[in-house]
Amino acid sequence: MELILRATCIYFFLWLVARGTGKRELSEMTAFELILLVTMGDLIQQGVTQEDMSVTGAFLAVGTLAFWILLFGYLGWKFPRLRPAIEGVPVVVVRDGKPLGEVMKVERLTLDELCESARNQGIVDLAEIKMGVLEPDGKFSFIRVRDVEDAPPAPEKHIA
Repeated sequence: MELILRATCIYFFLWLVARGTGKRELSEMTAFELILLVTMGDLIQQGVTQEDMSVTGAFLAVGTLAFWILLFGYLGWKFPRLRPAIEGVPVVVVRDGKPLGEVMKVERLTLDELCESARNQGIVDLAEIKMGVLEPDGKFSFIRVRDVEDAPPAPEKHIA
């Protein structure tokens, strides 16, 4: 039972750490950050299992973490109002070609990172962007000015 409680505490601690460290994709990590991530995994294992080297202990620890992952996934799916707290929310970082400095500061996002992500999607100049969004998973979505201008008009809604 102690192993299950330890794994549960570690899960919630990791969830808080992941939410607190910001939105960053694995591919955007520096080599040092990746080494820290691997080291954290080893430290977590030691903290959860302590001296228990048994297969049963490993099954209990992994099973407990999987349970919490599945439960949070289900709760986010079943109760949409919980989703922002569990998964995070998308954040607008560019509007009408202008980076939003205060938002970028909160997200600890540099202009270089933003421009690199835009270039990766074929956008040479931020002025081409109508709206840029940092998604909860750390990826960027960009809506170009030309995409908005070329879009067909929205159908009129008739209220009966």
